[in-house]
Amino acid sequence: MTNIDFTEIEIDNLITHSVGNKLRDEKIVLSVEETTIDEETKNLLLKYFLLPIKTEEFYSFSHSIELEMNEIYTVVRKLFSDNSLFINSSQDIAKLLYEQSMHPKIKEGKLNVSYFSKVIIDDEIVDAIGIFKSEKDVPFLKMNPGQTNFDIQHEYGFELKGIDKGCLILNTNADDGYKLFIIDNANKSVEAQYWKDDFLKVKPLSNEFFQTNQFLSITKNYITKELTKEFDITRTDQIDLLNRSVEFFKSKDNFNKQTFESEVLQDNNIIESFKNFNELYQQENDIKVDDSFEISANAVKKQARVFKSVIKLDKNFHIYIHGNKELIEQGIDNDGRKYYKIYYNEEK
Repeated sequence: MTNIDFTEIEIDNLITHSVGNKLRDEKIVLSVEETTIDEETKNLLLKYFLLPIKTEEFYSFSHSIELEMNEIYTVVRKLFSDNSLFINSSQDIAKLLYEQSMHPKIKEGKLNVSYFSKVIIDDEIVDAIGIFKSEKDVPFLKMNPGQTNFDIQHEYGFELKGIDKGCLILNTNADDGYKLFIIDNANKSVEAQYWKDDFLKVKPLSNEFFQTNQFLSITKNYITKELTKEFDITRTDQIDLLNRSVEFFKSKDNFNKQTFESEVLQDNNIIESFKNFNELYQQENDIKVDDSFEISANAVKKQARVFKSVIKLDKNFHIYIHGNKELIEQGIDNDGRKYYKIYYNEEK
């Protein structure tokens, strides 16, 4: 597991540009001097830049042909080798972002490019480059005291907890595309993919978080979408498999695919079906999940939120199943009405 420590991090250089939506003919405004900040503001900026970062999810720059054709990677590599190129490099980064701002829903924003020092990754102290875009400015009130009353005014700015998009590139593993973190608070929307896929062109690094997250995603997709196509299985049995899958990962430190299949899937026909689905899924999504790996507790916690253990009955009832499926029965009465019978020891 990789350990990241930001306690000693310092901002050595900072510059701010304005990048609009090229499709809407909005402008790009490039600064020619670095941004001026005092020490107190610098500390607030560090929180603004770093708090949203999820340090368990690593990415690296990539390209379908060769890494050197990734333009951000090339700019970053030159800047790491010569910090005096900071202003010109930041302008190149802003221009590259502007060229990719071609979706109608991409918002104009302020682009902050920063050069950091004293980031500790495991036992190594490295520099880092941050690229942060702020899009959503919000109103805030200023209450200024006068001699006999207060004067209340409003201004617009960015919330410290609300950075929209960003990345932090660590100066390590340069030949393999560096190690970097991604921030994208709108990453589920189609237009947001331009940040990660079109502008940065990154891929996830295959660490324990990635392996755990991907295998649980494959398992969820198989149980919820594929299993019922091949087998006559009830919703209760589906939920039982989902619960057993999550519990397997919660109860172990290391994953072994064969052990998972025998303890969770159990049925030989389902095991064979899952193997075929798993292989096809990895091929179609261009990922590689190992048969054994260290389990990431953070990835399990993230995936557990989307493993739905609920049966929705019309608009009247939701039944949440967390344990023994033998305590719930499904049937149809003489009038043709469907029902569930639930057994329990005590009501809480």
